[in-house]
Amino acid sequence: MSERSAGAVWRHLRRLPVWLPPALVTLAVTVTGLGSAQLWRDELATWSAATRSPGDLARLAGTIDAATGPYYLLMHLWTGVFGDSTIALRVPAVLAMTVAAGLLAVLGARLVDRRGGLFAGLLFAVLPGTSRYGQEARPYALATMLAVLATLLLVSALRRPSWARWAGYAAAVAALGLIHLIALALLAAHALVVLVAWWRGPTPAGIATPAQPDATRDRRVWRWLVAVLPAALLAGPLLVKARTQQSRQLNWVHLARLDDLTALPGGVAQSSVVGGLLLGVAALGAARLGRRALLPVSAVLLPVLLLFAAGTVVPLWVPRYLVFVVPFACLLAGAALTAVAAPAALVVVVLAGLLGLPDQAALRRTHEWPRSAPVDYAGAARVIADGQRPGDAVVYSPRHSWLFLDLGIEYHLSDPPHDVLVTEDEVRRGDLWAAECPQPAPCLAGTTRVWLVVSGRHAEPLAAVPDAKGDALRRDFTVAQVWQRPGLTVALLTSRPDR
Repeated sequence: MSERSAGAVWRHLRRLPVWLPPALVTLAVTVTGLGSAQLWRDELATWSAATRSPGDLARLAGTIDAATGPYYLLMHLWTGVFGDSTIALRVPAVLAMTVAAGLLAVLGARLVDRRGGLFAGLLFAVLPGTSRYGQEARPYALATMLAVLATLLLVSALRRPSWARWAGYAAAVAALGLIHLIALALLAAHALVVLVAWWRGPTPAGIATPAQPDATRDRRVWRWLVAVLPAALLAGPLLVKARTQQSRQLNWVHLARLDDLTALPGGVAQSSVVGGLLLGVAALGAARLGRRALLPVSAVLLPVLLLFAAGTVVPLWVPRYLVFVVPFACLLAGAALTAVAAPAALVVVVLAGLLGLPDQAALRRTHEWPRSAPVDYAGAARVIADGQRPGDAVVYSPRHSWLFLDLGIEYHLSDPPHDVLVTEDEVRRGDLWAAECPQPAPCLAGTTRVWLVVSGRHAEPLAAVPDAKGDALRRDFTVAQVWQRPGLTVALLTSRPDR
C-alpha cells in the first residue's frame, strides 16, 4: 500500500466511529474460511459437551472439564437454537472477537487517543491469532472480549465512580471468571491500577478523573473489592473442582521453562514473525506512554508472570490460555503508531497483515498443532460411509486419547456403525471418553465386519492395536482393505472363515 493510498484510506476511517472499522475488519477476516478447517480435538470436546442435557453437563463437570462447564452450558443453549454445524459452533467466537476489537478501539481512545485506539483495534483484527481463536469453538475469544470489556468498565468506574458503573464491572468480571478461570489473573493488573488510583488521587496512571475528596478516593478501593466478590463466589467453587481434576485435564502439559516465555508472542499471535513485530512495537508504545502505560503493561505482564510462576510448580503453562492479554499488547502498539503519520501507521498495520498471511492460510486448513500433523476425521468418515453395510461395527484405537477418534468420526456420520466395544458411552459415564469391554473377545462375537480406525499411518493396522483388544481382533479378523488419511488409518476387517 502506497502512502498516498494509505492517506486516502485514513481520511475515510477518521470519519467513522472509532470502534466500527476494527469491528468490521475483524468480522470480515474471521468469517473468511470459517468452515474450511475441520473441528479439531478440542472443538470435538465442545461439540460432545454442548449436545448433552444440562444434567449430563453437570455430571461431566463432576468428572472432568469443570473449568469449561459454564462455556459448555452456553454452547448447549446456542446449539439448541442454531444447530451444531462447524460454522454454527464457531460463530460465537467470531462475534466475540468482533466485539473485542471494537471495545479495544474504544479503550484505546480513552487511554491514549482516537488514533491510538483505532490502530490498536485494526492491528488486533489482522493478527493470525485473532482469526485462530475467532474461528474456534472454544472459550478463548469470549474470554478476550470479556477481558477488554471489564477493563473498559473499570476505567469508566474509576473516572466517574457510581454503583451502576461498578455493577457493570462486577458482572463483566464474574462472566470472565466463569468463561475462563485463568483470565482472572487480569485482576492483578486491575488491583494495581485501583491502588495507584487511590494513591495518586485525581490523575491515576493516565486515567483522567475529576478531583475527588479523600473519602471518595477511599471508596474506590472498597467498591472494587465489592465488585470482584461475585467473581470470587462464582468462580471459587469451579477453581476448587478444577484443581482436583488437574491430573486428568492437563496430563499432557509440562512444567514451564524460561524458553517458554520467548515462544509466547508467537504462540498467542499464531505467528512468530507477527508476534515479534507486535512485541517490538508494543515496547515502543509503553516507552512513549510513560506512566500512562501502567494499565496496558500490567494487563499484559502480570497475567503472563503469574501463570508462568504457577506453571513452574504445577503443569499450567499453555500459551493459548493467555490469548486474553493480546488486546492490551495491541493497545500499546497502537500508542506507538500515534508517533508517526496516520498513513505510515496504516502501512504498518497492513504489513502485519501481510506477514501473517501464510499463517492465516495454514490455520484455515487445520487447527491441529503442529499444523504439519492434521487429522482428517471427515476423510475417514467418508471412507466408512461409502462402504458401510447394515450390521457393521466400528472399533477405535486408541480409545482414551485426546484425539477423540470416536467423536471425530461420529460428528461426520449421521448413522455411524455400531461401536461394538462400548459398555457405557461418554454421556452416561459423565466423561469425555466411553468405557469399553474389559474382555473384547465376547463383545466382538457375532460381528462379521469391523471398521477399525487407528491414529497415525500404519501399513499393518491390526499390529498397531495393543493389549487384549488387538489380540481379539488379530485372532478373529483379517484385513480386507486399508485406507490412509492424514493422521488416521482406516481398515475394513472381515471375520476369519474358521471363526
